Amino acid sequence: MDMNCDMGESFGVYQLGLDEEVIKFITSANIACGWHAGDPLVMRKTVQMAKENGVAIGAHPGFPDLLGFGRRNMDCTSEEIRDYMIYQIGAMQAFAKALGTKVEHVKAHGNLYLMASSDEKIAAPIAEAIAGIDPDLIWVVLGGTKGNMLNEVGKRSRLRVAYEGFPDRAYTPEGTLVSRRQPGAVIKDPEVVAERALMMARGKVIAVDGKEIPLRVHTLCVHGDTPGAVNLVKRIREKLTAEKVEIVPIRKVL
Repeated sequence: MDMNCDMGESFGVYQLGLDEEVIKFITSANIACGWHAGDPLVMRKTVQMAKENGVAIGAHPGFPDLLGFGRRNMDCTSEEIRDYMIYQIGAMQAFAKALGTKVEHVKAHGNLYLMASSDEKIAAPIAEAIAGIDPDLIWVVLGGTKGNMLNEVGKRSRLRVAYEGFPDRAYTPEGTLVSRRQPGAVIKDPEVVAERALMMARGKVIAVDGKEIPLRVHTLCVHGDTPGAVNLVKRIREKLTAEKVEIVPIRKVL
């Protein structure tokens, strides 16, 4: 099982997340590309930090929505989405190359990620952009019921697709994420989150209605900007390791 975290989301004088602490416990980093968060200095620093810690580097492109942190829907054409992806992934690849490493995966951010999980017209240009840049890149997508469509889209572009689970997020009975606007959408208790991570590693999760639903995932996302983020990710890793779940980068899971 891979453990990933969204990183590099500070910007200018604004500091967000506990990247330097969290990176010690993860195996893959999704690094913001400067549109929903991040800037060139932060991108370079985060790529360097990931390299030094042996953490796989991923591009984390989003909508051009700095004010809304990429969490607002945008009405974009397929061509715009494709080119937004190419622009941001290319920037991340440039920093990786300059620092003697490479980008290994791509995970869209925020509402671009969520909209793609429900709309093939948004998912397709994302997959096409990734494959056009480098078909060896891994596309990280939402696991669960939405994953089937995304996997088919990825196959058409000959991409490897990694399903992602969120142990610190509540799930609907349909297998999708509960909106952050709803109470209880983000789970903060380290023990509860660690137990949910273990369940996901075993292919299931408990939805908000108490029912157990299947959830096949290759990677678990932990958020570095939530309260107690370091304790959460540390406890998840301890729990999985104790239960003989090997923690490895995405490329070794697929």
